Amino acid sequence: MDKETIKKELVERHDSFVNFLLKLSEPEFSQSKNDKWTAGQQLEHIYLSVKPLRQVLSLPKGMLQIVFGSSNRESKDYEALVKKYTAILENGGRASTRFTPKKGHFEKRQKLKNALAKEVGSLCSKIDKFSEKDLDTYVLPHPLLGKLTIREMLYFTMYHVDHHYAITNRNLNV
Repeated sequence: MDKETIKKELVERHDSFVNFLLKLSEPEFSQSKNDKWTAGQQLEHIYLSVKPLRQVLSLPKGMLQIVFGSSNRESKDYEALVKKYTAILENGGRASTRFTPKKGHFEKRQKLKNALAKEVGSLCSKIDKFSEKDLDTYVLPHPLLGKLTIREMLYFTMYHVDHHYAITNRNLNV
């Protein structure tokens, strides 16, 4: 996918997830089923995962190179990245404490929705400073997947919101 498609997908997928959550009643948004995260916690988790990516992409390219290095391989395509991530999850991979949400409060949902929309919009703006080649050159650390190119990290971010949308939907329909 080129970066324009990635940006479009990031916005559409996050908007779709948030619009789904905003239609939930307070009990649906706030109650845990089967000891799983509530819908509110799913929203906070997505916010907690997008924010540091936006922050790191705010760094100058030279700093990214010095701190994280560059790739010595081609970027995986979207499907290969998703396959790698789902395999890690199937083997017990879970979010680290840094990305673990607190209790999602119903009355804070609009504020969190706005914060997430701002982060996604800002993330898309940060993508503009990178060329297509840059997306495949610079690497970033992922807590479960290891070093990913920026393109792969963006693919992960696209899939990640879809993954949590599906989990939330499934937990509500149990």
